[in-house]
Amino acid sequence: MSLSNILFATNPGTTRRELFASAAEISADLSKRAAELDRDGRPPVGEIIKLKKAGLLNALHSREVGGGGLDWVDGLRLVRILAQGESSVGQLLGYHFVNSQYIYWALDAARADALGAETVAQNLYWGAAVNPRDPGLVLTRRGNGYVLNGRKTFSTAAHVSDYINANAVLDDKIVGFVIRTNRPGYVANDDWDNFGQRLSDSGSVEFHDFPVYAEDFVGQPTAADASPPVLSTFNTPLIQLVFVNFYLGTAEGALKAAIDYVRSTTRPWVTSGVERAADDPYILERVGEFSASLKAAAALADSAALAVQIELAKGHSVTARERGAAAAEAYAAKVHATNVSLDITSRIFELTGARSTADKYRFDRFWRNVRTHTLHDPVFYKAKEVGDFVLNDKIPEVSLYS
Repeated sequence: MSLSNILFATNPGTTRRELFASAAEISADLSKRAAELDRDGRPPVGEIIKLKKAGLLNALHSREVGGGGLDWVDGLRLVRILAQGESSVGQLLGYHFVNSQYIYWALDAARADALGAETVAQNLYWGAAVNPRDPGLVLTRRGNGYVLNGRKTFSTAAHVSDYINANAVLDDKIVGFVIRTNRPGYVANDDWDNFGQRLSDSGSVEFHDFPVYAEDFVGQPTAADASPPVLSTFNTPLIQLVFVNFYLGTAEGALKAAIDYVRSTTRPWVTSGVERAADDPYILERVGEFSASLKAAAALADSAALAVQIELAKGHSVTARERGAAAAEAYAAKVHATNVSLDITSRIFELTGARSTADKYRFDRFWRNVRTHTLHDPVFYKAKEVGDFVLNDKIPEVSLYS
């Protein structure tokens, strides 16, 4: 269902402090309900409504149109905060940021500004149907416009998206477009049954004679191997940074949950010589190790976000080389965040002990979430791209994965 027909009492031009406070409050609430939410695995309609009411969807839009005016470094920190409470909700906010900001890089200024103002005024959520390994969509001419038909196996935020970025084949060429999901012929299916990211609403979508018009197009149809304008390709390093930050947020949430459990429930080992688990030297060592790893990974994530943001700010003057160097920074952060998050989410049980594996806690959800999404694109290819840049000065090849 689309949420665009619901009115929200938002506060235009919400301040940075208010946005971060709201994110922390929502995250804390999500953390309390996370085991139940994970068990149910329903589309996150209520969670998206909360993000809308808090003004978080508009955090990156300019203050001139009523947005928060935040930069990408801060926006990605918001993703990290929300993921501490529930990984999928952090993912959804980050996906919306990239999908809704893409219009500013791919469209002419007047059209982008109009869509941005509409997005803020109506508090719209932006999704996408562009998985390049699952082409599936065909556009054909009909009357004065076009109709879209086909199926995408995965479309994150399928039920809650008000706008989506999409692409399809038209006369053996590829065309991109932005469309409202409230048009007839859009079907979001309830078939996301993966063991992780269960609230990401990433099921399949179908288009049945879905109307598309020339004014929806992003540029002209192009050959599949055509090189896009450099500025329009920043969605890839930024979506990879979204991954980085919700992986780390998930691991931070796992460590926090483990620490709370140790303080309240874990018993000291019989030969530890201490009366509280919180004084066990091996538990202390692991908490210190995990904390240090997360702090280092967060610092790298922020540094990479700044590198990409600096190049993005150059607008149409940015070069392929500048984009590539910044992307390599993002991909280095992706490699590190993947390794750190998988390690910590699988090892928190070393702190909490055997009783913490009970289903009522569902502490395994942290690992299941990062394990599911870290398979999105093989991390060893990211490591290879970083290595090729460092060793051979070769910038990553541009694609929807790099």
